[in-house]
Amino acid sequence: MTGRDALPDVARAMVLRGPGALELAELPLPQLTEDDALLRVEICGLCGTDYEQFDGKVQSNEYYKPFPSVPGHEPLGLIAAIGSRAAERWAVDVGDRVAVRSSYGCGRCAACLDFDPARCPTRGGTYGFTHVDTAPGLWGAFSEYMYLHPLSVVRKLDPHIPASLAVMFNPLAAGLSWGASVPGTGPADKVVIMGPGQRGLCSLVAALDAGASQVIVTGLGSDQHKLELASELGANHTIVVDGIDPTDQVLELTSGGASVVIDTTPFFEGAFKQAVGMCARRGRIVLAGLKGAGVSAELVPDEIVYKELSVRGVLSMPLPDFHRACELIETGRYPLERLHTHSFPLAQAEQAIATLAGRTGDRAIHVAIEPWSG
Repeated sequence: MTGRDALPDVARAMVLRGPGALELAELPLPQLTEDDALLRVEICGLCGTDYEQFDGKVQSNEYYKPFPSVPGHEPLGLIAAIGSRAAERWAVDVGDRVAVRSSYGCGRCAACLDFDPARCPTRGGTYGFTHVDTAPGLWGAFSEYMYLHPLSVVRKLDPHIPASLAVMFNPLAAGLSWGASVPGTGPADKVVIMGPGQRGLCSLVAALDAGASQVIVTGLGSDQHKLELASELGANHTIVVDGIDPTDQVLELTSGGASVVIDTTPFFEGAFKQAVGMCARRGRIVLAGLKGAGVSAELVPDEIVYKELSVRGVLSMPLPDFHRACELIETGRYPLERLHTHSFPLAQAEQAIATLAGRTGDRAIHVAIEPWSG
């Protein structure tokens, strides 16, 4: 065991007691074994799931225990203490900067043995959604320190890259999966991305990196700053969709339809019908935006059959895309730092959530919490 003697006894952490009820608390640092570790959280990225969790829209199940918990499932940090077997398994040591994958597994199945817990049939749990009473309590990155389960997947990241850029590994991994690897995007493809949030923009980067011949991004008028960034990142066209169905415009711009449509829009029940309408024959649809319980999407099975479409739902991302995202960030090939718009100290976690959710009037895209700032 290395590093434990120099650490404090407690960590400041934000605990989500119930919907809308975040409070600052002190939680004890755990006693580690030879198989686990402790992360000094440098920065934690936020996504739509964070404000859905805060609002009480993430339902408790075997994978998610949203209340009470320490939120934060996109952690980047430094190894503060680590057991000898964990150090050997992860090839890291005290002081190394690491990206941490959101989920950890059962430890017994083939996926876990291959260090791919997101594909674990039973999944041990997810950082940011584990009950705070489950020892050792520090299961999320809205905290100064976070516990690293023995079945965590971590990867070293260049310590010289600004933290606000390095933490992009999670949305970029999602983009690489949704925009490229899942639909098999290639040079002949015309791609439509519905929704210009951080994962939509990362899907744009992924589609361009895969060589797509044309990329169109749609969004609301309130997303204008995101659509402008999409154009600067390389989108061929952007479409403002307030009050309109953009299907006909997409069909005209693509001369008959897109070969790939990626839906990242949250809570928009008309998205699937539009995605089907935008597709060319034998197109591929990737469904990534959750619509919420009780939302009925109008299915169009005959059109799916006649067009011979492929439809794929996505929740996480394959392990290779996690590693690829880290590698792509380290190359500096794309100006991903332009996605990051806001950072907040730990005590302002609620403000960070409200900013990302668009409740403050700020022009936010990517928002993060830096526990040691402020």
